[in-house]
Amino acid sequence: MEIFVYRKGAERVEEGFSLDELPTLLADKDNLIWVDILGENPEQIEAGRRVLLDVFKFHPLTAEDAVETRNQPKVEAFPTYLFFIVHGVRPEETDSSNFVTKELDGYLGDNYVVTFHLERFRSIKVIKQQVRNSPFACQRGAAYLLHQILDQLVDLYMPIVDDFDRAINDLEERVFHMKKGSKTILEDIMDLRRSVARLRRISARQLDVLYRMSHGEFPQIPSNILPFFRDVHDHLQRISDLAENYRDLVSSLFDIHFSVIATKTNEVMKTLAVVSAIILPLSLIAGIYGMNFENMPELKSQNGYYATLGVMVIMTIGLLFYFWKRGWIFQREPVEIETKRED
Repeated sequence: MEIFVYRKGAERVEEGFSLDELPTLLADKDNLIWVDILGENPEQIEAGRRVLLDVFKFHPLTAEDAVETRNQPKVEAFPTYLFFIVHGVRPEETDSSNFVTKELDGYLGDNYVVTFHLERFRSIKVIKQQVRNSPFACQRGAAYLLHQILDQLVDLYMPIVDDFDRAINDLEERVFHMKKGSKTILEDIMDLRRSVARLRRISARQLDVLYRMSHGEFPQIPSNILPFFRDVHDHLQRISDLAENYRDLVSSLFDIHFSVIATKTNEVMKTLAVVSAIILPLSLIAGIYGMNFENMPELKSQNGYYATLGVMVIMTIGLLFYFWKRGWIFQREPVEIETKRED
């Protein structure tokens, strides 16, 4: 647990306070206090839970939500504080186009912000460094400090969105130049589709939380701070819109994938049909002269064998020329397909 305290009029933010000093610090309304609780093991989680219940006197149900995982994003108003749950994201090390979510639980009071999380957040780390370097965020009040945390958390969604953009472009190239491994490409499209759907679902649920926090519903957020929360909401709205667009693009990759497979199958079938059309008359000639009848004058011809082979060769060349003139074979004209996408 880390405690940051900004005293009114001070030029820096103080830290290094103990838990025993926290009630006295909270009693002074001129102080702005940020308590960040990280629960990476059962002992830390239980200690953090006791702080929420015994020091801040938060509702027990909110404390239970804080120590649990897999909660949905939400915001609840209580008489003296605001409780919220939001989710951050980080890319997986093995696949940058996939991601995992991390839950951040928090409380906003008149002169304090409490954050509780079971995993490390880069956004929390960044804001800690900012308040150590400058007290500006704390000078504007607890609501503005919370805005800084949420703004940094939402901004870290953008690298995930950029990874999706690159992954979709790569899959488009692989689909259009597909030779083998179509099953692998299909699996990659399915994985990307699930990831985009998760991002859309997560961002959509958090949009409601940020909308309520940015439109004056809660007295803990002053009217002069509301525009900053609306800005965070707008950033998340753009991410949600991009996720919706990417979902449509990934869905269209299925159609393109199957169209490419159908085109390649048609090419194979056309080749087989041409080969069959050439072999059919040759088989007819060979079949006629394979019927060992006595009254077949050609069977006694001295040069009949060579003449028959010559007719077959001429017929094969003639059929190939005819198919080429009709545009059925030997067509190598490159087809360039340009794809455009709106950001």
